[in-house]
Amino acid sequence: MSNPAITAINEAEFDAAVRDATTPLIVDFYADWCGPCKTQAPILEAFARERTADVTVLKVDVDQNSALAGRFAVRSIPTLVLFDGGEPVASRVGAQSAKALAELLSEAQPAAATHNNV
Repeated sequence: MSNPAITAINEAEFDAAVRDATTPLIVDFYADWCGPCKTQAPILEAFARERTADVTVLKVDVDQNSALAGRFAVRSIPTLVLFDGGEPVASRVGAQSAKALAELLSEAQPAAATHNNV
């Protein structure tokens, strides 16, 4: 199930990954036992492969990284959090369609314009 378009990260790697990102990030907070997470996985994998120039997709296992999940108030999974410019700008809870993922990613553009005007 390895996909080079999606990287699994942990708490120790998270801040650097977000800070050093050159594209918007979608972080998938998930668990291996979660049914909706299993439904989300192939949709997210296909989206990541199709949009590699536009977005970086990271996965965080909430069972292994509970403090990180708590930091972003993840109460249900899957939770997808969009980061742009190192900051969370939007999130979605529950399995999302490819269209919903594209809509989520589009929320980075206004945030990027705001960051450039500061």
